[in-house]
Amino acid sequence: MDGRKRHLNQSLQLRLSVGLSVAILLVATLSGVFSYLSAYDEALDLQDNSLHQVAALYMRQGLAFSYPASVQPAVGDDEETRIVIQYLADGQAVSHADDSRLPLPIAGSVANGLSTVTVGSEPFRVLVSTDTAGKRFAVAQEIDSRNRAARNSAWRALLPFAILFPILLLVVANLIRELFRPVGTLAAMLDTRDDQDLRPIDERLLASEIRPFVQAINRLLARVARTLESQKRFVADAAHELRTPLTALSLQAEGLAPEVLSTRAQLQLAQLRRGIARSRKLIEQLLALADAQLGDMPPGAVSLHEACRLVLEDLMPLAEQKQLDIGLEGGDALLPMREIELTTIIRNLVENAIRHAPIAGHVDLQVKQGAGLVMLCVSDDGPGIDAQEWARVFEPFYRGTDPVGEGAGLGLSIVRTIVQRSGGEVDVGYTDEAGKQGWRVCLRWVINND
Repeated sequence: MDGRKRHLNQSLQLRLSVGLSVAILLVATLSGVFSYLSAYDEALDLQDNSLHQVAALYMRQGLAFSYPASVQPAVGDDEETRIVIQYLADGQAVSHADDSRLPLPIAGSVANGLSTVTVGSEPFRVLVSTDTAGKRFAVAQEIDSRNRAARNSAWRALLPFAILFPILLLVVANLIRELFRPVGTLAAMLDTRDDQDLRPIDERLLASEIRPFVQAINRLLARVARTLESQKRFVADAAHELRTPLTALSLQAEGLAPEVLSTRAQLQLAQLRRGIARSRKLIEQLLALADAQLGDMPPGAVSLHEACRLVLEDLMPLAEQKQLDIGLEGGDALLPMREIELTTIIRNLVENAIRHAPIAGHVDLQVKQGAGLVMLCVSDDGPGIDAQEWARVFEPFYRGTDPVGEGAGLGLSIVRTIVQRSGGEVDVGYTDEAGKQGWRVCLRWVINND
């Protein structure tokens, strides 16, 4: 119960629907009661008017009354709804005291006009009048049948309300749902946006009551965009500033190479070189990540095969050290990005594959295309990565529970950033699904050939 009450308090659409439904119900109920009573009174007035019409018919045509001992009912005659006309004096001379036979035992003291008279145990509506000869006569009808006919007429008057009320509720519910549909569409659109997409929300199709809220969101997005841009530029500037001292350290370390050093000094010098190389690699990746996050994707196209060839030529010495078999399969394709961005993607993927592949293992690059889709898959036959870590491998500086080599954990983050900016998607998985071995990264782009 508390959950329903909380949902009712928090949902504007539900509160509006319930409020309008209750208002419609109250108005329909009051209108129905008024219509029922009005129709009921009108039906009784019509029946009283019928008594006046029968009396006028008698007065106009001078009809004579006869009361046969046995009367054969006419076709369509209803004993409960029939109208009886007789002289008052005839009713005073009868021996029976009920309405089973005519004339009815109506007392002569009944005043002229409409009144209710009990005949036996049944109430009758009686109109008493005097004809041109001075004789008083009565036009009578059983009240129970009159009331039953009036009620039936009143219930029929309520039939339009019974039909229109649920239709009106459905129309109101659908109208409210349609009015709130742009809000739901806007929420779904925001849910599907990329993390880096901070464009303002289009408010032209929204209601004027919702526009101030959306305008506030747009201002917030603008502030967030400025904050993120300043942070990204700080990373880029810091990486550029770190290049100079690292270059100086590298030159100094190289200058010690010709010198005669002790064994311990040579080991420390080798560690220093590896540290400097790792730091330079980290700075290069930070620059690449900052460039991928800040740069705008220009129009153009680059050959996938050409980018793969350039990367493989640079990384072939690393592959030969591990005696790896590297191959490229599939036809060429053009992708909408800069060459440096595509080579950065491929270089990071191939370096990861070389680092994780076993000695004399395999690294495969496969290009697939068709139906407007281009796919590049890079796979190796190494130990692979546990499926529980797949969602985290794209996080910056995350190297997994069993890191291999001296990487900084930025390669896959750079890959995903560039691919998503170019309108692509990234999937990861096992090379050997059955044996849960190896590591495969697949990049997909939807290419519009128009």
